[in-house]
Amino acid sequence: QVQLMESGGGSVQAGGSLRLSCAASGFTYSDYWMAWFRQAPGKEREGVAALDSDGRTMYADPVKGRFTISQDNAKKTLYLQMNSLNPEDTAMYYCAAVPRRGENCATFIASRYNYWGQGTQVIVSS
Repeated sequence: QVQLMESGGGSVQAGGSLRLSCAASGFTYSDYWMAWFRQAPGKEREGVAALDSDGRTMYADPVKGRFTISQDNAKKTLYLQMNSLNPEDTAMYYCAAVPRRGENCATFIASRYNYWGQGTQVIVSS
């Protein structure tokens, strides 16, 4: 069965760094668009970073220059390196996937993704 499992979250002070991982299994990784989303209490889920099979990337404005999305195809693992964290980055971070067929590319529209991990909590204190 399809499974996405995030790890690497935790609590850090402002200015610190974290590296999130998303291990994928149960499907052909290269046939899916992959992305990271986050959701803070009381707020809508928002796209953070996305990467397609051709290596193209996209980032939300608040994280540009601070976050980097990457992957290891052999390990079927997606990563999110987060640097210079601030309290506004506090949220539950989710890994998401959607079959490439039927979608033009990876997007920041949450409803387009049909596979989600359980999430990993990131807390940044000032």
